[in-house]
Parts: sequence; structure tokens; C-alpha cells
Amino acid sequence: MITKIDKNAVRQKRHARVRKTVTGTAEMPRMNVYRSLNHIYVQVIDDRKGDAKGGVTLAAASTMDKVVKEKIAGLSKTEAAKIVGAVAAERAMAKGVQAVVFDRGGYLYTGRVKAVADGAREAGLKF
Repeated sequence: MITKIDKNAVRQKRHARVRKTVTGTAEMPRMNVYRSLNHIYVQVIDDRKGDAKGGVTLAAASTMDKVVKEKIAGLSKTEAAKIVGAVAAERAMAKGVQAVVFDRGGYLYTGRVKAVADGAREAGLKF
């Protein structure tokens, strides 16, 4: 019998391995990326604050935001991801964050994930 590999389960294992070592602090929060089929979500998280379940989100952006939706009308998903990265970086820098640790969420560093990182770097965020 042929079984199909659950790619999301493999991604979650990869993400759990990375998350053992990658944590966000007040000086360098974690910039997390989640990629769905049609949208992309970015959060800047301080893992030291909050409770055992998770950290505190300092800034966030996604293709679902009204501000971002207006900018990405008619663009490809990769171009939209770059804009989301730039918006997330601007919101993080408004909160006083200058540098982050990039958490790719278990995804390969290519395509939309790379576009988010490039957009954030161009907006002035360091990582």
C-alpha cells in the first residue's frame, strides 16, 4: 500500500527542532512566518514575556490586514509577501525593535518566506 507523506507534519517536526534553540528576547524578538495556501502571516514575538504557553506578540502583519490588502491588489503571492514583511518591520520598528531572529516556521527559505525576509530587511530591520 502506498501512503502519502503528510508534508505539514514533516514541517511541524522541523519547526519544533528549530524552536528548541531559537527564542525571542526583548533585545532580539523572534520574527515568525506562517504560510497558508493563499495568505502569509508574520509575527514579531518576545518569548521571554508571557506565560508557559507562549510569548507576547509585539507586532504582526498579514495579507488579511486592510492596509496590506490595498497595497497588494493585483500582485502575485510572492510580491505580496515582500510587502507583508516590510509592513511587519515598520510596525516592529515603531515599537522600538531594531533587530530580530528570523524563524521560518519549518518552511524552506525560498519563495514567499525569502520574500518576507527581503521585505523586512529593505524596511530597515536587521537579522
